[in-house]
Amino acid sequence: MLSTGESRAARFGFIISKQVGGAVVRNTVRRRLKAVCAEALPLVPEGTDVVIRALPASATASYAELSTEVNRCLGRLNRVTA
Repeated sequence: MLSTGESRAARFGFIISKQVGGAVVRNTVRRRLKAVCAEALPLVPEGTDVVIRALPASATASYAELSTEVNRCLGRLNRVTA
């Protein structure tokens, strides 16, 4: 996570390697992560850039599990930057 100090909405980037699975699986994981991040956007300070690297276990994780992990990590980062 990097706070740029700019006056704009937070941005999210995703790294999903072929180790996660085939193209269909990777795209499914990416779509789920995008939806989770859209929900978490109000919790992230504006001007922040966040990069999420999906591990191979994310291929079998449910939406709820991905949401829990992303929100846990964002919460930890918010405590560190506060």
